[in-house]
Amino acid sequence: MRVIDGKNTVLGRLASYAAKEALKGEDIVVVNCDEVIITGNRKDILEEFFARRRRVGSSQKGLKYSRSSERIVKRAIRGMLPNHRRGIGKAAFKRIKCYSGLPEKFENSEKISLSSKPKIKFMKVSEIFK
Repeated sequence: MRVIDGKNTVLGRLASYAAKEALKGEDIVVVNCDEVIITGNRKDILEEFFARRRRVGSSQKGLKYSRSSERIVKRAIRGMLPNHRRGIGKAAFKRIKCYSGLPEKFENSEKISLSSKPKIKFMKVSEIFK
C-alpha cells in the first residue's frame, strides 16, 4: 500500500502518479486532498469548475461534480485511467482511496511526497467551493 501526501502537490502530477501505480496493482491512499493545489489563474480555474457543474443535461443524467475535495482529486485520478468502467481501469479505480485530512490509521505510515516548489499562480482544491 502506498500512502501519498497531497500537501502542496500539483493535482495533475498526483493524479498521473496514482493512476500509474494503481494500474501496476498497488493500493493507493491519498491523504490531505484539501491541500492539493491546482496551478493556473484563479479566475479561469473557478470558471471551468462552475461551468462543469452547470453542464448536467436535459434530464439531469449527465456528469456531476462534487463539492468535496477528496471527490475532486479522485475524479482527476479517474480521468488518467484507461476506461474506468470496465477491465483494468475499473479494477485500478477500486484500489484508490482519497481522504481530505490525515486519518489516524495512516499517521505512522511512510508517506510519499510529490510536492515541489509552489508556482506563482495556484489555488488549493478546498478553496474552489467555499
